[in-house]
Amino acid sequence: MSARRGGAASDAPHVVACAAREHTRTLLRKAFSRRGASLRFCRTAAELQRAFSRELVDAAFVDVGSGTDEAWKAARLAVEYPCTPFFGFAALRVTDAPAIARCADAEFADVLAEGIDGHVLRELVAPHAFTTRFAAAVVPAGDALGFRSRLQREAWAMMVEHGGRPIRTDRLARALGLSREHLSRSFAAGGAPNLKRVMDLVRVIAAAELSKCPGYDSAAVARVLQFASASHLASTAQRVCGTRAASLARLRAGDILERFQQQGRGRSHSRG
Repeated sequence: MSARRGGAASDAPHVVACAAREHTRTLLRKAFSRRGASLRFCRTAAELQRAFSRELVDAAFVDVGSGTDEAWKAARLAVEYPCTPFFGFAALRVTDAPAIARCADAEFADVLAEGIDGHVLRELVAPHAFTTRFAAAVVPAGDALGFRSRLQREAWAMMVEHGGRPIRTDRLARALGLSREHLSRSFAAGGAPNLKRVMDLVRVIAAAELSKCPGYDSAAVARVLQFASASHLASTAQRVCGTRAASLARLRAGDILERFQQQGRGRSHSRG
């Protein structure tokens, strides 16, 4: 979520919220409808689930303080999408204790207080967001991949900060102040994996994480990560780590990196 030179920060954080009360919607708009964030409101649990099926969600809010059946149907989706942090929103009065307990049972990341946390919502959510956590977990793998130069490290960090969403080579090159050709040559210097294959690696690691969510099948993972099709995801997974897309859920990031390196899959001849 941090800005880098040339504007190649990760894509805007995408937040969805099941919130019937206008008060809650106003607070969320103030927090997320600025500085590039994407905010989508849903009236029902079905709408919330459709939002998950269309694009990568960084965080989800449920207005549990409303006490409606629809809110609790939405809250149960936290179990289906554990890769995405769910946040409850309530007044946190004594009478809200049962609601807070239900959120804890659904493994919500937190329940935020109306009137107290409203002015710092974005700051409270940011560390838990899918893209933020993904980047924090995967950026250190650059050492194992042999990225030693400043250019390699910066390019790797920018790719990872997209959380598995696609990033074009020309966009990355502009952010680094280089031509596309110079970036591709310099990134692969010293026997390092080439740029296009590393882009694929990042996306497959993200696909593996999302595949662990019961709410996603291979087609849904391909769709939210903007692969051309489920078969495109399958062929990319085969190329990067020699596995079927259906098997990605069983692999950790370290497993994928190990296969990528040991099987010599770091070179490709296509251009990004």
